[in-house]
Amino acid sequence: MQHSHIIGTTLDYGIIIGYFVLVLGFGAFFGRYTKTTKDFFFSGQRFPWWLIAFSMVATTVGSYSFIKYSAVAYSYGMSSTHTYWNDWFWMPLFVFGWLPILYYSRVTSIPEYFERRFNRPTRLLATIVMLLYLLGYIGINFYTLGVALNAMLGWNLMLAVVVIAVISAIYVTAGGQTSVIMTDLLQGVLLLAAGFLLFGLGIYYLGGFGSFWDNMPYRHRLVLAYTNRPPDFNMLGILWQDGLSQGAFVLFLNQGIMMRFLSAKSVKDGKKAITFVLIGLQVVAALAVAGAGWLGKAMAERGDLPVHSNANTIFVVVSSILCQPGVFGLVMAALTAALMSTADTLINATSAVVVNDLWKVYVNPDAPDRQTLRMARIVSVAAAGIGVLMVPVYASFKSIYAAHAAFTAMVGPPLAVAVLLGAFWRRFSARAAFWTIAAGIGAMALSVIWPDVLAPFAFGIAKAGGPGLAGHLKSYFFVRALYGFVICGAIGIIVALVSKETRTKSLVGLVWGTLNEARANFKGEQPSPADGKPAHLLAVLLGESIIRKGRPEIRLPLSAREQLHAQPGDLLYVTDPRWYLGGLRSAHVVLSERTASSDRVELPKDVWNLVRPRRKNGKVRVEKIM
Repeated sequence: MQHSHIIGTTLDYGIIIGYFVLVLGFGAFFGRYTKTTKDFFFSGQRFPWWLIAFSMVATTVGSYSFIKYSAVAYSYGMSSTHTYWNDWFWMPLFVFGWLPILYYSRVTSIPEYFERRFNRPTRLLATIVMLLYLLGYIGINFYTLGVALNAMLGWNLMLAVVVIAVISAIYVTAGGQTSVIMTDLLQGVLLLAAGFLLFGLGIYYLGGFGSFWDNMPYRHRLVLAYTNRPPDFNMLGILWQDGLSQGAFVLFLNQGIMMRFLSAKSVKDGKKAITFVLIGLQVVAALAVAGAGWLGKAMAERGDLPVHSNANTIFVVVSSILCQPGVFGLVMAALTAALMSTADTLINATSAVVVNDLWKVYVNPDAPDRQTLRMARIVSVAAAGIGVLMVPVYASFKSIYAAHAAFTAMVGPPLAVAVLLGAFWRRFSARAAFWTIAAGIGAMALSVIWPDVLAPFAFGIAKAGGPGLAGHLKSYFFVRALYGFVICGAIGIIVALVSKETRTKSLVGLVWGTLNEARANFKGEQPSPADGKPAHLLAVLLGESIIRKGRPEIRLPLSAREQLHAQPGDLLYVTDPRWYLGGLRSAHVVLSERTASSDRVELPKDVWNLVRPRRKNGKVRVEKIM
């Protein structure tokens, strides 16, 4: 898919290049907050819910989203939004089960959960499958932006991919998760603003919303796709693929998403973030990423574009028509932001899996933290390189949407079934988990070699596809996710019921129904029953730290204790009171038995250095966590 024409002006390209420089500088600046591997992967667990939520939008709305959903919107209309709002049924399981399990158990990766819940062989198998997923996801993001830059600049596809890979790898390597979250905040706001700006310009160009709606074909006005046709986009297929398989993998298994929520300052903030994302920001994002496709169809029906325009490049083409010089560069910068905000998360997540589940387990368990941090940065660069090598595979598909769907349906179900049964069913054993993944991968491979096994799950959806393995992968690619969940679920349940495996480890904190005990383990004692109101207090330097439960102690005046409803031993969060810093200057602490000698909060030296009050006796905000 190569184009020789160039769209845009010198001003546009200057804005795009300037944006690259800005992101690199932004990411490198926040790299100074990365001192340890905990900072590199989890940002010291310091961030509030709103920052997690907006950075999540930038992560889930990748460059493939603008290109992919604009293409689908151009071809099928309003039903393109279906993929963004059909996974709501996973939300209760995530909010009340999976998120607290991950946070309170202090796992550093999804495969580590598999070892602690099951055993080491299961962890190794899960690590291999997880890396296939993450590296493949990096590749599809690189491929998508390569398509856009090829259409816009006439660059060779692989050259464009290499340039983007290098830029993404540089700032992730420098700053880790803190750079990822802070740059994603910038990029999330930019991509949503650009999406709605483009749609507004399109409505004005077409003469108002009424003219836009009148030029949309009737079928394109429907919010739901047809039940089981066409084979590459239908309501049932989207439900199984995007709602069932992709939704489960993103929320329960995507290492990048997990690390984002484990960077929250508390479980409560993580719950607020995911609720705000699924109920609010995802709806907004669905409109932002699909608008160019709807506009393109209306423009084609009116005669402003060829009727059979290339759907994969419709976003770039529509943007070039609607935007004046400079504005087009801004929109393309947003497209680039969307790519890098997803790729940076995936690169950082891949590094976390390799370091925590391979390097520290099998190669050098006793490596000092500085050496482990160096290895994490090396792996980040290597992950970007492997993602580039996977681009030609995706280039063989008819559309980016089809390539993405085929990939996630192949890899997702075995791990998703294993983690869901493991987290919510105590009887699910190590043997059952291992065979769910191993036999499940075999079953998914069988569906590619012999796609007719998918026919009973097809609900009348046409086979499509073609000869050879590449053609088989495209056959029934939507319903492969349903097939995978049914087969893997059956394997797991049957093995768990017939095996007489003796449980040798405690499941406290690793399975739903044990979360009260998990909270107590996390705190080191029973949590206090009630939370009070945050207190804003003048701070005074106390001296050297007294460490309790792995955290430094602080002293509060009696009035602040009463306001917080805090008892000695409670976990507190101290931060600079300026909300817009997003928790960058913050620390988790423990309330001391001793009361402060004045009406000020007394901070030990290491906490003072983290929070960094603006002057010697500046104010800080103190909040009770647990």
